[in-house]
Amino acid sequence: MCGRYVMARAVGDLVAEFDVNESLVESLEPSYNVAPTDPVPIVLDRRDRETKGLSRKLVTARWGLVPSWAKDTKGAARLINARRETVTEKPSFRKAAAQRRALVPADGYYEWQKEETGGKITKIPTYLHAPGDDVLAFAALFENWPDPSLAHDDPHRWLRTCTIITAPASDALGHIHDRTPLMVPRDLWADWLNPEITAEGDVRSLIDAMPEPHLVPRVVSSLVNSVQNNGPDLIEPVQPEAPEGLFP
Repeated sequence: MCGRYVMARAVGDLVAEFDVNESLVESLEPSYNVAPTDPVPIVLDRRDRETKGLSRKLVTARWGLVPSWAKDTKGAARLINARRETVTEKPSFRKAAAQRRALVPADGYYEWQKEETGGKITKIPTYLHAPGDDVLAFAALFENWPDPSLAHDDPHRWLRTCTIITAPASDALGHIHDRTPLMVPRDLWADWLNPEITAEGDVRSLIDAMPEPHLVPRVVSSLVNSVQNNGPDLIEPVQPEAPEGLFP
């Protein structure tokens, strides 16, 4: 699964990187410990009602999907991820998979590798990122949820939320965690975001076309375990302990 990630890029960087036509985000605070229910930037394509042309937009969404038919937002924390194997079938995701696909920009993400020593299981926080620290684009879905307690003309009535699609991890990453975010390569961004690709079979073909990611793992500090901690020190590699009897 993907439960924490890093997004430390400025709005201008994302606009340039993703060829955004319109940014509805004024500024972004860098976050080295993005957690569920946080507001996050996402990229989506929508057809302009006047020009009829596709427009790529940078917007924010709350991480944790709330389906449009949900009565409230209580289940959002359970829907931070959608499995690629069933995303076009599950009631919570299938409509969004057909009509509301997005990209979630990220610098990298965290997983906790389990190791057993002397019958005790420890979890080792690991930061995974692209070689060269290129931006990652997680395959995502978004929904617009109308709050039934607010009037139709209330500007706060609509809540935009998102979920990140995950896939089985390859052999190279499987020893760290058995799931990984589904990464969309640059040459598939336009197809993935295309709102006119709606048939289940076509969406499944898009998902199946995603290659296995090539990521670099880095063991980091346990500071990342707490969502209260945030800062570039969270992605710094842990210094190996000196052998007993030696001093730095």
